[in-house]
Amino acid sequence: MDMSPLPPVSAERRHAYLLLRVLTGFDFFGHGFARIFTGTHLPGFAQGMVKSMAGSPLPASLTLGTGYVIPWVEVCAGALLLLGLATRWALLAAFLLMFVLMFGVTMKQDWNAAGQQMVYGLVLAVLVFGRQSYDLSWPALLRR
Repeated sequence: MDMSPLPPVSAERRHAYLLLRVLTGFDFFGHGFARIFTGTHLPGFAQGMVKSMAGSPLPASLTLGTGYVIPWVEVCAGALLLLGLATRWALLAAFLLMFVLMFGVTMKQDWNAAGQQMVYGLVLAVLVFGRQSYDLSWPALLRR
């Protein structure tokens, strides 16, 4: 069995990973920030979720509580991805969020939104898969 170390990773691959991580971080952070601090703010977002999920079998109280939590998870995970801090945990939180969102949209039978959630899942899977090899986060740079 060959136990030789993996070949060095090219700078282009590291930069591509960094750009995808930062883009994903902006997306999550922007979603959460807008839902908390703009428009109808957090209470309006949470109430809007209750209205949009009214046709689903989920109880309104569960939807309302979830509506208050989702934007904070988005902001936190997005900020961590942007900064390159605790990327493993940020990606795990983002994946858990996507599971919650996928459950909600499938209960609502919104198959277009479910397809969009799958794209997010694919991007997150790529980031998880390449994290150890390609991540140029601050902790990784400091370890060098």
